[in-house]
Amino acid sequence: MHRPRPTLESVARRAGVSRATVSRVVNGSTKVGEDSREAVLSAIQELGYIPNQAARSLVTQRTDSFALVLPEEPGRVFSDDRFFPGVVRGVSQELEAADKQLVLMMARSPASRDRIERFALARHVDGVMVASMHGADPLPAALVRMGIPVVCNERVPGPASPPYVGVDNAAGAALAVEHLIRSGRTRIATVAGPQDMVAGIDRLSGYRVALTGARLEAYVAAGDFTQESGAVAMRELLDREPGLDGVFVASDLMAIGVLRALRRAGRRVPEDVAVVGFDDIEPAGYTEPPLTTVRQPIAEIGCRLARQLLRLTAGEPIEPALVLPTELVIRESA
Repeated sequence: MHRPRPTLESVARRAGVSRATVSRVVNGSTKVGEDSREAVLSAIQELGYIPNQAARSLVTQRTDSFALVLPEEPGRVFSDDRFFPGVVRGVSQELEAADKQLVLMMARSPASRDRIERFALARHVDGVMVASMHGADPLPAALVRMGIPVVCNERVPGPASPPYVGVDNAAGAALAVEHLIRSGRTRIATVAGPQDMVAGIDRLSGYRVALTGARLEAYVAAGDFTQESGAVAMRELLDREPGLDGVFVASDLMAIGVLRALRRAGRRVPEDVAVVGFDDIEPAGYTEPPLTTVRQPIAEIGCRLARQLLRLTAGEPIEPALVLPTELVIRESA
């Protein structure tokens, strides 16, 4: 027999409170005594009452939904680059624990950015997280101007960066290069990341700082965080400087391409050329030889992104710049 759907009135009767009190509890009001709140929550659980989300949103001006925006081509997001799934996993975990919804959006063109701005301006989400920005991406600043709570996964270049959660890319790169120097390498190149991304810029900076401190010459080629670009950049470096004995690669995916290029050039790793990557993605432990790399806490970045945005939308104070540490993971490649 079909049971009628529980209503506010039936919850109120079970809890022994007024309908208005039930409504306040459902809508997150703080103007309810603790005993009444517990009675209402218990009645909701017993009856299996499901609040009307649309009505609740009208009252609270909240949707309990948050957008994660990835300004990348789908091929990058859904490739073997584990950064994006790791961030999504961390964000999802944190929002699920807070009983919130995740909306995943792609901002790969001016038209898609305009669509996201309209979506946020219509208050279909309570806040936005932006990950993996290129250059002076106008989206975060536009959202801030509209009064939308925003947290980014790295700092936004310019004088007024929104709050962000990132890692110390420069320090991580310096760790990698210093390890190569300690192992006796003196001709150390880098395959740098894209120079329109903060991660690419900072990792190249850390490489240069470490080499300058050791009074060594820099050899630089750039990639785009893909395996193929790593292989192409490594071939370019070998053509320019055949005597290279070490290479710091700004991402593990590019490092996989670097290992392939070295193998095809007849260079042994690490005997002839030592290689260190960055990110510590899962395949790094299964390359031949296993890849020494710099670990960044990818899932933790996602968790902290969501946590900071939840606090921001609740009116709680947050740190404007939350920078997580990196660590060196030593394997056989260096």
